[in-house]
Amino acid sequence: MHSVHAGSLSRRAGEGWGEGLPRAALATALVAALALTGCVTPTTPPAPPAATPTTTTPASTATGEVVARSDRLLIYVPAAGETLRGIAARLLGSEDRDWQIAEANGGVSKAEPGQPLIVPLKAINPIGVHAGSYQTIPILCYHRLGTTGGKMAVSPANFAAQMEWLVRNDYRVLRLGQLTGFLEGKEPLPPKSVVVTFDDGYESVYRYAFPVLRKLGLPATMFVYTDFVGAGDAVSWPQLVEMQASGLMDVQSHSKSHRNLIERTAGENDARYVRNLDQETAGPRDLIEQKLSGQQVRQYAYPYGDANDQVLEALTRQKYTLAVTVNPGGNAFFSQPLMLRRTMIFGDHDLEAFKARLQTSRPIGKTP
Repeated sequence: MHSVHAGSLSRRAGEGWGEGLPRAALATALVAALALTGCVTPTTPPAPPAATPTTTTPASTATGEVVARSDRLLIYVPAAGETLRGIAARLLGSEDRDWQIAEANGGVSKAEPGQPLIVPLKAINPIGVHAGSYQTIPILCYHRLGTTGGKMAVSPANFAAQMEWLVRNDYRVLRLGQLTGFLEGKEPLPPKSVVVTFDDGYESVYRYAFPVLRKLGLPATMFVYTDFVGAGDAVSWPQLVEMQASGLMDVQSHSKSHRNLIERTAGENDARYVRNLDQETAGPRDLIEQKLSGQQVRQYAYPYGDANDQVLEALTRQKYTLAVTVNPGGNAFFSQPLMLRRTMIFGDHDLEAFKARLQTSRPIGKTP
């Protein structure tokens, strides 16, 4: 039994394979291509689209036809009114996997009635390596929003403009936890993926950033150090509950006290240092999970971005799976999950400077 080489079919689709063929003939050719490889169940291809009927099936209920299937992909002929997101939801289990259909068909932007589409059932390129380059995922780091707070403060207008630019330019804002499968070499991510995070737990994130995220439907992660919550200009626990309940904001650990974890305090011997590291990792995890129903804390942001071997051992003991630094750059599939790169966004960054920090790929042969 031969396997289907989905990548070659994808390249053919991108190069206009089948151009000039009637749609029914193109469907037949695609079925034949799959049948030659074996492991496929062909079906009778659909007839060419008829003249415009007097009545049409509503877009919300229109469904096309699967004309061939293998264990790796299928060929689907859309009906009028179908979208890539709708097809992905029905055939792949999530509308957010529409980009996989687009990529497998040479970057198509929409489903055309009667025009066959390759729908990949298994990941074609889960590690994001291409000829001459490899994919990287930028993780953006914000602190406070507003006009006070020095360089760390990003104006609400600039933040809104940055998020709106991501949406307009087809970036996919992911949850930090979605990187896990990619880092394990199992799950592909959209080519223009980005993660948004906030450090410390300032109330201005609730006041200015959260409404923007909610309006645009964008997820983010807020790393809080729990001694700060409810004090001064920090977010309160009820505000964290509201953001987490929206389904858009993951609340994760930024330590208990925000001490620099690689610097020992006066008189802190080896045994006390290890105990204190456990307090700075287990303590905030347990408190956040207690205060926020359903929130699992498995991600950590190092205060000041610093970690050493003992800190990494503490995170491993406490079952953390992802942790972030403040070393700039994107994250490839081979990145260390507990030492992920993260790029700071400052108040003096205009939109061009923001765009320059969205590192979604790197040339092969250069360091990340």
